[in-house]
Amino acid sequence: MANKRDYYEVLGTNRNATEDELKKAYRKLALKFHPDRNPGDKAAEDKFKEAAEAYEVLRDPQKRQIYDQYGHQGLEGAGFSGFGGFEDIFSSFGDIFEDFFGFGAGRRSRSRSQKGSDLRYDLKLSFMEAAFGTETDIDVNKRGICPTCGGSGCEKGTHPETCAYCKGTGQATRSQGFFTLSTTCPNCNGRGQSIPHPCPECRGAGQVMMRKKVAVKIPGGVDSGSRLRLTGEGEAGVYGGLPGDLYVFIHVEPHEYFRRDHTEIICQVEISFVQAALGDTITVPTLNGSKPLEITKGTQPGDVFRFKGEGIPSLRSNRRGDQLIQVIIKTPVGLSKKQENLLKEFAKIESGKFSNKLKNLLKGDTAGAN
Repeated sequence: MANKRDYYEVLGTNRNATEDELKKAYRKLALKFHPDRNPGDKAAEDKFKEAAEAYEVLRDPQKRQIYDQYGHQGLEGAGFSGFGGFEDIFSSFGDIFEDFFGFGAGRRSRSRSQKGSDLRYDLKLSFMEAAFGTETDIDVNKRGICPTCGGSGCEKGTHPETCAYCKGTGQATRSQGFFTLSTTCPNCNGRGQSIPHPCPECRGAGQVMMRKKVAVKIPGGVDSGSRLRLTGEGEAGVYGGLPGDLYVFIHVEPHEYFRRDHTEIICQVEISFVQAALGDTITVPTLNGSKPLEITKGTQPGDVFRFKGEGIPSLRSNRRGDQLIQVIIKTPVGLSKKQENLLKEFAKIESGKFSNKLKNLLKGDTAGAN
């Protein structure tokens, strides 16, 4: 991720570019570096892919917000890994290429292949798993390529045949007055081929429902609402099309002691009024275990202490935030007679101090009046 150029620089736009400006900039680059116009030119291919990736991120408000705030590493943490190849780009932007040039999605349209559906999986993580990252396996139910026929839809030893109805065009035409109307062939559903001997397992569909175990690597610092994209782990494509993607949505369970604010974690500790007045050293839990905290003399209710670097790692930089410890001073209950007497004596001393201050204040007011 560190070697990638800034997406706005790639498209040649400023950071406030509108959707139309981004589309116009991408159109210019896609037209210039399109592989059909630069056969065998590796540099042009790389620029074509780079522009497509930049446009894919910046045209999506959610991805753009993550990128603007956290850069390439933020996108990586959110699961965006770019395109796998040209077919992936054409599958995503096929309608755009046709709007731009009238070509570009041709490879997809000639084969009538279709990308498989994207899938969603909701994953629940503990507070600690989200903080430090984890690896886990999830079970996904999806449509996959039929293992019996390999996706052909044909019974073993047989092959598809050219559709007799549309003669392999995938289109049924009929004349109506001066016009010729074309519709998808009702016999082969636009495939151009028919299957006289369908596979007994998938009944000619080429796909079956299956359960697959998928490994997921969770980066440290994710939070509820984070989304990871696993390219190619969605449902199988149709007629040789690319598989869809699997989007893993993160849900983080609350912690009994810590709460989170971006990369900072916050907790509360109770101390006695004696500890607050005289100072003390106490032990405080952190994400990495217990740590001593020095309570300074004269600590007041609500005072906050800070442990540097004991918070949540940032998805952007891996730098950790801080831990904030808010002090709650507990009023004692069930005092012994001796404790009560000591507190009363303390109260008298404090009351005397207050009376002297009040007298001095009143004297000052009287002198001012005279």
